[in-house]
Parts: sequence; C-alpha cells; structure tokens
Amino acid sequence: MPHFPPIVLAIAFAAVVVAVTAIARRLPVPPPILQVAAGVLVGLVPGVAIPELEPDLVFFVFLPPVLWSAAFFTSLRDFNANRNLIGVLAIGLVLVTSVAVAIAARALFPGMTWPVAIALGAIVSPPDAVAAAAIVSRLPVPRRVVVVLEGESLVNDASALILYRSAVAAAVTGTFSWGESVVRFFLDAGVGVVVGLVVAWVVLQALRWSRDVMAETLLTLAAPYVAWVAAETLHVSAVLACVAGGLYLRQHFSTAVTPLSRLQNRSVWELVVFVLNAAIFLLLGLQFQSMMRSVPADTFRPLLLAGAAIGSVAIVMRLAWVPIATALPRLASRLVPRDRSRRRRSVEEPAPTWKPMFLIGWTSMRGIVSLATALALPLTVAGGGAFPYRDEILVVTMCVIVMTLVVQGLTLAPMIRAFGFAPEDAHHVEARVARLEATRRGAEALEDLSREPWVDDRDVAWLRTELRDRVRLLEHGSGEPTARRRLRAEMLRAERRMLVRLRNEGAISDDVLRELEQELDLEAVSMGAGEER
Repeated sequence: MPHFPPIVLAIAFAAVVVAVTAIARRLPVPPPILQVAAGVLVGLVPGVAIPELEPDLVFFVFLPPVLWSAAFFTSLRDFNANRNLIGVLAIGLVLVTSVAVAIAARALFPGMTWPVAIALGAIVSPPDAVAAAAIVSRLPVPRRVVVVLEGESLVNDASALILYRSAVAAAVTGTFSWGESVVRFFLDAGVGVVVGLVVAWVVLQALRWSRDVMAETLLTLAAPYVAWVAAETLHVSAVLACVAGGLYLRQHFSTAVTPLSRLQNRSVWELVVFVLNAAIFLLLGLQFQSMMRSVPADTFRPLLLAGAAIGSVAIVMRLAWVPIATALPRLASRLVPRDRSRRRRSVEEPAPTWKPMFLIGWTSMRGIVSLATALALPLTVAGGGAFPYRDEILVVTMCVIVMTLVVQGLTLAPMIRAFGFAPEDAHHVEARVARLEATRRGAEALEDLSREPWVDDRDVAWLRTELRDRVRLLEHGSGEPTARRRLRAEMLRAERRMLVRLRNEGAISDDVLRELEQELDLEAVSMGAGEER
C-alpha cells in the first residue's frame, strides 16, 4: 500500500478545502457537513495514514485563535445587552445538560459511576463555537439570535471544561467535593479573565509602539496563544482568557494601529480562521472513519444506539431549557428591586416570539472541542486500572457530533426559510446615522484646518462640495440611491479594466496596478459592490 509524503498530503488537503468550499457555495448544504463528509472519504483512500488526534494539540492549535477571533468580532454592546440570557445558556444549560446526559448514560451503561457519567455530560453539553458560526452566520436570521449563539459559544466551553476537570478528577481519585468545585469554578473563571486582559493590554502597548504592519499582524496572531499558554500555566480557564483578551483588544484596536494595518489584519485573520475551520471538520471526518474501524462489530450497533439516545437527550434538554432561559432574566428583573427607569424598560421590552427561541434551541451542533475533550480522558485511574468506559465515551461522543451536525445542520436552512424572518434594518439605520455624524465632524475639522497657512483654498472648496453632497444624501435618504450605486459600480469596473490594459501595454507597472486597484476595491466594498466582478 503506497504512503504519500507530507508535502503531497498538504497539497491534497488544500485541494480538498478549495473544492469543498466551492461546492458548498452552490449547494444548500452547510460547509461543515461537506467538510466532515470529505474527511470520511479521504480516510477511505488507500495509503492515507489517518493522523492520531492529540487533545493538547487540538486545544492549543485550533481553539485559541478561533475563540480570540470570535470574541474580537463580537459586539460588546450586543453581548452586554443579552448577557443574562447568554449566562443562563452558557452556564445553566451546561450543568442541566450534563446532569441529564449523566442520568441517561447510567441507564444505558449500568456500571458507569456518577463522576464518569458527569464527565460524559460535560463533554457533549457545549455546542461548538466553530460549527454554530460556520452554519448560522451565512443564513438570514435575526441579529439577536446570532448574538446569543455567538456569545454562548464564547463562554460555554469554559464552564464545560471546568466541570469536566472536576468530574475526571473525581473519577480518577474516587473523591469529590462540591464546595471545592464551586470555588474552583469561580477562581478559574476570574483569574482566566484577568490573564486575558493583561495579555491584551501588553499586546496593545506593543501595537501602539510598533510602526510595522507585518509585525502588528503577527502580534495579533500570537496574542491568543500567549493568553492560552499563560492561563494553562496557572491552571485557570484558558478559554475565558482568550475571550476576555479578544473583547478587550477590539475595544482599543481602532486607535492603536493604522488603516493599512487594520485592513491587512482583518484579511489575514479571515484566512487563518477559514483554514482552521476547514481543518477542524476534515479532521472530524478522518477521526470518525478511524474510530469506526476500531469498534468491534458486535458492539457497533449498541454504541450507535446509545450515542443516538444521548444525542437526543442533549437536543431535547436544550429545546426545553431555552424558553426557561428566556423567561428567567425577565422574571428576575421583576423580583429584584432596581432603578425605576431600568425596571420600566425591562418590563416594556416585548417578549421574544417562539420562532427565534426555537431557532436558538435547535442550533446546538457539537464539534471538535467535544471530541478533543473525550480524547483527553486519562487512560488509567488511581491504582493503575483502566479509566472506566473510555472507549464507549469516545464512540458516543463521535455519534453525538455527527448526529447534531447532520440532523440539525441540514434542517437549519429550510427551517429558517419556512420561518420567514422579516429583514432587519436597525444595522443600516445605525450605519447611516454614524456616517452622517462622522461626515459632519469631518466638515468641522475641515473648517478648523482651512485657516492653517499650508492649506490651499482650492482644496478646501473641493472638499466642501464633496462633504455637502455626502451630507445631503445621508440626510434625505437611506444612503446612496440604488441607480447611483450601480452607475458608480460600472464606472469602477471600467476604471479597473483600463488599469489592467495600461499594465498589459507596459504603461504602468504591476506595483502601480496593485496600489490603484486596491483603492478601487476599497471603494467598491464600501458601497456594497465588493462581490461583483
């Protein structure tokens, strides 16, 4: 059987990623599902050695940048507005699901102890940040649904991992203390947040000192790994360290670096996260293929049924808990005395309808974190015996991952189309108001600078005309008229074709073409024509 060298496998991996992504854009199938299927098919190719998935490698390579990026691009305002619901889901639902799964696991595996069953519950309880973002972000769903799902996925891994470590420690040593576990939970979470804030602050100072775009991009790429290693060294929550660091850096990033650095930083991060996401789901498919091969034929069907049962318990618990999680903050706001104005706003806020609640409840795909956590289970317990039911937990976890990805992932798009959510214009209204205020401030700055000795009056007159036209458009409409945008888009395409023609004729160099083309592309993106060729 032939064995392919690493460089061939790397090229093949890149080709699979490109092909699956291109196909996913043309099919009503979420990319993660196709990527998992591609991983399974790759595992069937003769001569392809399926890599052994090291849990520490998965946690260190994949999780820090994914969590940091998700936090960095999260709106802190929207997160704070929904923090009660996010907290009840990210902490309360993890605990409730872990207990429910533990009860089901003990019924399915009568010899399983409570600590081992709770460990299994902690493994499969948190929905995966990567899977949720990869599927829901491309669908037309209410903004609040996206905020809640993304916010929950930032925090639930931390609560699940802390519970998991306590349960595994109890299973290994045979002793467990609720008081110690609760104290450890808050200590790990609090110190982890502090670690993330400190790392982000140090990186922010380095960004302000630096004057090199590449160095600044590398600093932002290194930051999540530094936060993760520092938190792991202190044995606190590395997940919350990355989340807190990403949120803090985003709040100060706009004033710390240059526009060119921001553009390049975003492009590089989008590419990195894209590659990591694709690698995660391909590895899931490969590991599924490898794990199924290792399961004895006589136990395959019972374990498959057990995985389906535990996956169903996790899904049902989430569907039942989301309405409770939605009602609890509103109930607390009525019971806890607060400022009258704040109380009035909370009471007058309309209750969410059943469609968004059901969508939040149904979006609970599991992913690479659950698999890596299961693989991280110790091989032995105190005394030298094998960790009980370790192989069964691995297979059940993989079944839950595949079940949630396939069943929920494939049904989300038709479900959202059937719900027919009304388009939301709050984002566009805020953008128009912000553009108007920024343009007016620019006009004020122009008037202040017009009296400087180095300023040419002709430049001031030209800019005044441009600003006046822009203000008029923003004040009397929702933005630039559609016909005008289309005209300008056609003009940009004509200008781009002329630049290419000048390059082809030798009149300008490729450097000049890239510089001027970037200016045209930035304008096209700003007017919403960035995906038109």
